[in-house]
Amino acid sequence: MGQRQSPLEKLAMSLNMRGQVHPQFWSGKKVFLTGHTGFKGGWLTVWLSSMGAKVTGFSLAPNTTPNLFEAAGVAALCKQSHIGDIRNLDDLRNAMQLASPDIVIHMAAQPLVRYSYANPVETYATNVMGTVHVLEAIRSCSCVKAAVMVTTDKCYENKEWVWGYRESEPMGGYDPYSNSKGCAELVTASYRQSFFSEKEYAKHGVAIASARAGNVIGGGDWSADRLIPDAIAAFESGLPLMIRNPLATRPWQHVLEPLSGYLVLAQALYEQGIAFNGAWNFGPNDADARSVQEVIELLINQWGSAASWQQDGQPAPHEAHFLKLDCSKARQELAWNARWSLEKAIEAIVQWQGVFQSSGDVSSVMREQIQAYEHSHKSD
Repeated sequence: MGQRQSPLEKLAMSLNMRGQVHPQFWSGKKVFLTGHTGFKGGWLTVWLSSMGAKVTGFSLAPNTTPNLFEAAGVAALCKQSHIGDIRNLDDLRNAMQLASPDIVIHMAAQPLVRYSYANPVETYATNVMGTVHVLEAIRSCSCVKAAVMVTTDKCYENKEWVWGYRESEPMGGYDPYSNSKGCAELVTASYRQSFFSEKEYAKHGVAIASARAGNVIGGGDWSADRLIPDAIAAFESGLPLMIRNPLATRPWQHVLEPLSGYLVLAQALYEQGIAFNGAWNFGPNDADARSVQEVIELLINQWGSAASWQQDGQPAPHEAHFLKLDCSKARQELAWNARWSLEKAIEAIVQWQGVFQSSGDVSSVMREQIQAYEHSHKSD
């Protein structure tokens, strides 16, 4: 747990903690992280380990080759790395009890919209029952003080309006993936009310929040059916990128943006408890809710070769046309703000990819980008 702090030191830290990720807070903290073999989980493991946290990861094996988990040596950064399935309650509960964590961050998921159309049962089993299992495992661990359950901006009932969705908007989701994440939000709220209620907080001592982020981009993502990985694969092959819906608008953000939100939220939950229960949006500034075409043209400009794109005229399943988050709550109550513009995010991706292509140390460039992000300001 790190060095003991006096009450005055704890108070000073909590007052100065707003909106910032504090390495001193995370040093020595035991963190149970689901999804550590994935893109976001790999970045979060690197960040947590760089601050001295003791990370226990629990996740399926990586499902792409190459993958960030191996490229960045993520397993070596964990105190324990379990290859397991959150659909198996007994294995998950045993791993969590063994880790005896202070904080749980749940990111394991089936994260793809188009895959969910082909595999709806797997999607619901992973995203809904997997969330139930994580919450059940937390119930069995009296050591847990804070938990962040990560879902998605697509959990909202999308009305295709131009305003950002607020945390109080109704859950929905047209496709199985989006709907399963709306269900995961409802599951989290139900468990919080039924087993981790505010009136019983003195007894159970667990503060639980959910976090919703936008379209996350960054170096080391090889997931299928995602814009930036598909673009890089096409550009490296000398082929034009085929785009289904170039005018679709999403809240794009570098992976470090939502991860910083999850960490700031976890700090607040741990230090100040149920005052920070509930749902939280972590999205980019309004200017970075942009069309697919704009994102790709920015990437093409940074790429510096004969990269190009074409519109794909093939039939495709339904996807939301316009989606934006209202992050006023996080800005006001957590003092959290998005720091990197979309242009900066694209620049960081191209830098990461260049290091990977030259067989460089991607873990080092990730730590450098994390450090640069920590020292950036809102005006960046």
